[in-house]
Amino acid sequence: MSENPPEKPRRRPRYSGKNPRRFEEKYKEHAPERYAADVEKVLASGKTPAGTHRPIMVREILEVLAPQPGEVAVDGTLGYGGHAREILQALVPGGRLLGLDADPIELPKTETRFRELGFGPEVFTAHRMNYAGLAQLLAREAPDGADIILADLGVSSMQIDNPARGFTFKSDGPLDLRMNPQRGQPASALLASLTAPKLQQLLTENADEPHAALLATALLAERKRKPITSTVALATAIRATLAPIPRSQPDDSVRRVFQALRIAVNDEFNALDTFLRHLPTCLCPGGRVAILTFHSGEDRRVKHAFKRGAQEGRYAEIADEVLRPSAEEQRANPRSASAKLRWARRAP
Repeated sequence: MSENPPEKPRRRPRYSGKNPRRFEEKYKEHAPERYAADVEKVLASGKTPAGTHRPIMVREILEVLAPQPGEVAVDGTLGYGGHAREILQALVPGGRLLGLDADPIELPKTETRFRELGFGPEVFTAHRMNYAGLAQLLAREAPDGADIILADLGVSSMQIDNPARGFTFKSDGPLDLRMNPQRGQPASALLASLTAPKLQQLLTENADEPHAALLATALLAERKRKPITSTVALATAIRATLAPIPRSQPDDSVRRVFQALRIAVNDEFNALDTFLRHLPTCLCPGGRVAILTFHSGEDRRVKHAFKRGAQEGRYAEIADEVLRPSAEEQRANPRSASAKLRWARRAP
């Protein structure tokens, strides 16, 4: 008989009320494989279970990319892996997918899920890096280029739902907004360093904020009174500034300010410009690319890059019109509403 009795399973943390409300308490959504029925109820209500992500426009992306067995594919923004999983299933046998993501917190989780699904390293490899460095990666992994490249430029639901990441103003947390919390400065530090003209310029260029001048002045005045270091503090200051303005939509401005700071903190536009500049040479002849954007600054860059590539003969074909999520998908997943899909095919 063993002298050491078996260790009892740990009791999950208790929470107040009938249902867990805080992100870290939502044990069912954090283990969806154990609570499939509960997760289905959340999905059916048009919401995304905490800690997961619903891929957007999967059918449309598969149609324009048309993955085939034996091809080499790249998911430049792996996230939860919803798009990559569907593409991978079309690549076997013989194909493989390179998954890129700069997020050191979510990437290992996604890699583990893919291994559990049976995708070994000969089929799927995960790379912790920004898609701006794709050309260097392909020089090592696929010198002839990729047949398929996908980039979903949206913030993942896992990042939005976790207050500790600072992407949401619905729950209080540090004003961080970094895709990789191990690099660069958080949004609170950036906000503390900007002058009013620089902040106004940032809000205009990164988010088309109509009240950029007023908000820049007010936020700097608030900053002098007390440092803005939390998500709720920033949202509260924005709402208070815009409340007296008739017909203003303060929460829309809150989203735009968060977007503008996120883009700046992660240097997103420079990364996208680098990616688009090298993109044609990353594709093999006849290769296809699809890019999902979520605001005008991103979409303009993709549109102009594809148009310029077609004029120069680098692309044989580009999307005539932007593709949008169906009304049914927007009802089922409201986070898809602002998505725009553009695609291109490299000249043979």
